[in-house]
Amino acid sequence: MKEILKVENVSIKYITGDFKSIGLKEYVVRRLKGNYTVKEFWANRNISFNLEEGDMLGIIGTNGAGKSTLLKAVSGIMRPSEGSIIRHGTIAALLELGSGFDGDLTVKENAYLRGAMLGYTRKFMDETYEQIIDFAELKEFEDRPFKQLSSGMKSRLAFSIASMVRPDILILDEVLSVGDGAFRKKSEAKMKEIINGGATTILVSHSLNQVRSMCSKILWLHKGRQITFGSDVQKICDDYQSFLDGKLKI
Repeated sequence: MKEILKVENVSIKYITGDFKSIGLKEYVVRRLKGNYTVKEFWANRNISFNLEEGDMLGIIGTNGAGKSTLLKAVSGIMRPSEGSIIRHGTIAALLELGSGFDGDLTVKENAYLRGAMLGYTRKFMDETYEQIIDFAELKEFEDRPFKQLSSGMKSRLAFSIASMVRPDILILDEVLSVGDGAFRKKSEAKMKEIINGGATTILVSHSLNQVRSMCSKILWLHKGRQITFGSDVQKICDDYQSFLDGKLKI
């Protein structure tokens, strides 16, 4: 199978307290008071894995494990401090679904705005808009101000827009938890359709059942460190559940 993604010894460092993070004014005040300190925080440390065409990787770990930071690096939003990421093909990343909208515009206007942000042409949006709004179950809300939607409705719209594309690499950060149970089933079916079309997919999920049923490979992170990576999804999920239950120490 063709290798689509290779992550090799990737580490990502945050620097807190420097003038870039606190602002120039606060930097000057702290320097004058003599309490200026800079701290380093490693969100990820020596992460390595590779994915082939059609693979679906589930990334698991408790809050603060470094999952979302790693996704940002893989998608190209962030650069790793150390190591390398080699990608082959187009990437679509569904991160922070509810952000990037204009609350004063209508739902329909926001659909076109989000489509433009994702690089979709006006022609593509004209051709797919009805599919998008129907899938999101928001037809009756399309002329209302976006700010009137609930957070779940906003996420449904974002998911519907992003899932219309056919990327080589699809990155999902907790997006299959949007909406109610019926919409979650529908979104899972949509993702399986994209995966079956050959897309290599990375999924961050707190649902082990979701990972067990959908993923062919799994990566377990803990406090920025890689615990394990492999294709024995059921065994690694069992170990992770034992860890959560306090029966396994790492």
